[in-house]
Amino acid sequence: MHPVRTRKEKANMTESAPENKVVRNDEQNRYEVFYGGELAGFSEYEERDDETVFIHTEIDGAFSGKGLGSILAGQAIEDVIARGRVIRALCPFIKAYLDKHPQYDEHVVGKGITR
Repeated sequence: MHPVRTRKEKANMTESAPENKVVRNDEQNRYEVFYGGELAGFSEYEERDDETVFIHTEIDGAFSGKGLGSILAGQAIEDVIARGRVIRALCPFIKAYLDKHPQYDEHVVGKGITR
């Protein structure tokens, strides 16, 4: 039999988990994901007219298996949409993420947007 944790114990467990944070670094044209305050990965982009073109995504091997790539992709895509831009995915990782999340199709060149 496994012990059941109380709500308070569960809350304490989540509080001790390292924080994930995604930021847009305009100087380096990339979105960066931080894990526990350390840079864990990034997704490089170029801005062309009204398009944000994702060209390369990389997560440091020391941080693999934590879902940071998906967190990075999701928040980067949300930011692009919030800024009224459209997405062009040349990066295989971002393209695969978008293929799994059709709710973004209307904002993606080659899906909801034809050019």
